[in-house]
Amino acid sequence: MSLITWLSLAGICLLGAMAPGPSLAVVLRNTLRNGRTGGLATAIAHGIAVGCYALLTVGGLALALRESPALFTALQLGGAVWLLHLGLRGLREAAPGVTATLDDTPPPGPLARDAAEGFLIAFLNPKIALFMLALFSQFLPATANLGTHTLMVATIVCTDAGWYSLVAMLLSRPRWLHRLRSRAWLIDRLLSTTLALLGAGMLLHSAWQHVAL
Repeated sequence: MSLITWLSLAGICLLGAMAPGPSLAVVLRNTLRNGRTGGLATAIAHGIAVGCYALLTVGGLALALRESPALFTALQLGGAVWLLHLGLRGLREAAPGVTATLDDTPPPGPLARDAAEGFLIAFLNPKIALFMLALFSQFLPATANLGTHTLMVATIVCTDAGWYSLVAMLLSRPRWLHRLRSRAWLIDRLLSTTLALLGAGMLLHSAWQHVAL
């Protein structure tokens, strides 16, 4: 793979990661709640999940999703339910007047939960697999060797995890984090409401499609 091709691949991956959506909302919320450690755990786990899709695309999963509407819908519904669950749980846990401290060492439980949320928010999004299929079809020649496959998957993982890690690092700077946490209840409510609405919207859209059929 030439340098120009690799830079094009990395640029497209970065633009895909930067697009606002539920992944960004989860990283923001977990950074607000558990500081830099929580945000980084979410970001790295998200990158690993995207990398899993990249590996599975090589194995043909993305093609199977494109050819099997039932499989695609099942994954999409799983993602919608997960988004709705995250949003409703966040609304339940958000309490007015409670301001977190600037301690950046959350207990193991919340940290493991942050990582799980980061992984699942990506893995339960089958559109990522279709995005990978488009990438591989454009940048991966039929004669590509193992080294090219490895470089491509590594680029995808590092770009995704790197972008969300940067977001977590910037937002967890003491001055910014202090300002955000002074409004923690309101921000947490807004982010959780966004996640719940996205999940509910996806479920309604899927139900409408089935009714239309």
